[in-house]
Amino acid sequence: MNAPERHLQLADFANRAWDERIVPALTDYIGVPAKSPMFDADWQKNGLLDRVVRDAAAWVESRKVPGLTLEVVRLEGRTPVIFFEIAGTKAGSADTVLLYGHLDKQPEFNGWRNDLGPWTPKYENGLLYGRGGADDGYAVYAAITAIEALKEQGIAHPRCVGVIETCEESGSPDLPAYIEALKQRLGNVALVVCLDSGAGNYDQLWLTTSLRGMVSGVLKVEILTEGIHSGDSSGVVPSSFRVLRQVLDRLEDSKTGRLLPEAFHCEVPPSFVKQTQAAAAILGDEVWKRFPWACGADGGPTLPTTTDPVEGLLNRTWRPTLSVTGVEGFPELKNAGNVLRPYTAFKLSLRLPPLVDGHEASTKLKTLLEDNAPYNAKVTFHPDGRAGALGATGWAAPELSPWLQQALDTASNANFGAPCGYIGQGGTIPLMSMLQQGFPKAQMMVCGVLGPKSNAHGPNEFLHVPYGKKLTAAVSQVIAACP
Repeated sequence: MNAPERHLQLADFANRAWDERIVPALTDYIGVPAKSPMFDADWQKNGLLDRVVRDAAAWVESRKVPGLTLEVVRLEGRTPVIFFEIAGTKAGSADTVLLYGHLDKQPEFNGWRNDLGPWTPKYENGLLYGRGGADDGYAVYAAITAIEALKEQGIAHPRCVGVIETCEESGSPDLPAYIEALKQRLGNVALVVCLDSGAGNYDQLWLTTSLRGMVSGVLKVEILTEGIHSGDSSGVVPSSFRVLRQVLDRLEDSKTGRLLPEAFHCEVPPSFVKQTQAAAAILGDEVWKRFPWACGADGGPTLPTTTDPVEGLLNRTWRPTLSVTGVEGFPELKNAGNVLRPYTAFKLSLRLPPLVDGHEASTKLKTLLEDNAPYNAKVTFHPDGRAGALGATGWAAPELSPWLQQALDTASNANFGAPCGYIGQGGTIPLMSMLQQGFPKAQMMVCGVLGPKSNAHGPNEFLHVPYGKKLTAAVSQVIAACP
């Protein structure tokens, strides 16, 4: 069988698998509110993470892939991990391909379309709506299918292992312990296939070349022990919100959004600038038009921070940014009486450039926010994570080996009719930094289905099934090309 015929057969297998097995499995998965531990403190009691793990494990085992073994690994007090292994069939290969995904989910959020919901899956015009399907419940199903496709065609492949975790959306605090526990079983990792990333468009395969790090946590300003009449007290008692605003002014220029401490910045390596320029040339104004602007992104009054595609991509991938993702201490508007509130708390999400150490940034951020508080207010910042592992460090891809670059272009052209695109992503996948340190010689295929409008973490999240099918076939081809 020649190469084009082989590619067609792999694509046909992926198409059938998605239609017959993956979409039904993901439909069931979306219906389970298996929120990450950060958003479900009683996750062990509620058992929803265990349920999606059992369902995914049962699905994998039902495929009866030759040479496959699977174990649900449980370390005391930590979220479970699926670990599977498939014996290699490529003669002389001592290397391992590591495939990664996660099954935990972000919380519901609001603003879903009237006929949609986070836990009510709907398949419409090739899009599977609901929380977690694209981010990134599909990964374990697509990974197994990619290997199955090779076996059906009798195509040799290296040994493959899978790590599917259940606390990624909480910053993967449990993952280092599992990586350490499984280190000997992982083997000599030569290629990592991470399916938790995004795509610049749905017209070609996209390789993620960098990921930002993150420090998240709760900043709280306390002034009073209880709420008091605002008319009686304002002018004497400082507003907790005003104090919090002053504290944030130490961190961010509120006019431009630029983070002020230079320690949170890094220089962008020239090779990544060139990659960004190439991606900007492909995507153009879609870099900023892809977002759901309140007044429209086609000439309406709401405009992005920049309309320069290169600057836009650099801003969201190589520059630090601050977002406030939650608040506490505020009553609902309908219950907002004339009361000076005793405290204000913000949930902060600080995205860090790929080369900035997450733990060090967490320590520096805490000092910056807490020291010398205005009015001697009680100001505290509690970063998320476990002691000794506060903050997540980003990742910058190593230089591509010639074999991988050729395999990516071949797979992209075969399945999409266009060469592979290269792009940084603004999100965080803590595993990548861990694996880069543990396996410095490994090549990295970081990719995913989160393309334009897919809206992971927000309302109306969807999985673009046609793209998922092509991505699965492309993964098959790259695994087969691994030396």
